[in-house]
Amino acid sequence: MKFKNITATTCLIALIASLVSGCYEKEELNVPVTETSELVDEIDIYIEENFTQKYDMAIRYKFVDNYVGVDERAVPPALENVQPMLEFIQEFWINPYLEVSNGADFFANHVPPEIVFLGGPIYNYDGTITLGTADAGAQITFTNVNDIDREDEEWVALQLHVVYHEFSHTVHQRYKLPNAFEEIAATGYTSGGSWYTLTDDEALERGFVSPYATSSPNEDFAETVSFYLYDKDFIDYFLTDEADCATLDCESKNDGREKIREKVASISEHYLKVTGIDLEELRNIIQAKL
Repeated sequence: MKFKNITATTCLIALIASLVSGCYEKEELNVPVTETSELVDEIDIYIEENFTQKYDMAIRYKFVDNYVGVDERAVPPALENVQPMLEFIQEFWINPYLEVSNGADFFANHVPPEIVFLGGPIYNYDGTITLGTADAGAQITFTNVNDIDREDEEWVALQLHVVYHEFSHTVHQRYKLPNAFEEIAATGYTSGGSWYTLTDDEALERGFVSPYATSSPNEDFAETVSFYLYDKDFIDYFLTDEADCATLDCESKNDGREKIREKVASISEHYLKVTGIDLEELRNIIQAKL
C-alpha cells in the first residue's frame, strides 16, 4: 500500500485541498467538554498514569481552538476516541522506541512535552487543510482522530507519517543533518512554495521520496526517515531498481533510487552515531506491528 501524497513541514503537515462551501456547518467548533463527566475523569486518570507520569507528556484533547492559529479552525475529538488514540500512539510510536536498542533513553530525552488530538483536520483561512503539526520538538498535533480505524491503511499511514516525520526533526535540530546530506540530490530541491507542482514520479526521478521532500534538506531528512519507517513497500519501491530498463523514464527513476539509497545510508549512519539507534532495527519492529 502506497500513501505517498501526504506532505510535511517542520511546523506542519498539510494536504492542499479545496474545501466545500459551508464545511463548518455540520461541526460545532470548540465544543466545551463537561469537566464533571465520568468519562472525562476516566480519560484524565488514564493520561496521568500512562503518559504524564511515565513520559512527562501532556495530552490535550479539550478546547482545541487554543492549540491552533487564529486563522485556523478545528473540532475536538469525540471522547470515546481519545483512549483508543492514546493506545494507538503507545503501540506504534512509543513502544517501538522503547523496544529498540538505546531507544528508551532517546525517547525520554527527546519526547515532546505536549500532544494535541483534533477530531478532524485543521481548516485554514486560505481553503487548505492541515493534517498534522509540530512545534520545534515541543508539540505534535494529531488530526482526524474521529476517523480512527486501525483497519484503514490510509488512516494508519497518515498518523504514522505525521509522528515519525515530526519526531525525526528533533534529530537534525539537535545534532544537525548528516555530513553533506544536502549534496546528495542538490539539484533536485525546489524553489520556495513550488514543491506541490511535482508528481510523485517526478520527485522520485529527482531522488526524493515525496514532492514535499524537495522543499528543503530538513524536510527531505524527515520525509525519508518517516517513509522508511512506516511504508512497508519502501525497500521494493524506493531502494530496488527496476530491472531491464528500456525507457528514459525507468532509467530516471533508477537514478533517483540510487540517490535515495545514499540518503538512507547517510541517515542510518548518522542516527546510529548521534542517537545510538539502529534505524533498520526500529523499522523492523514497526513493520512487525503493522
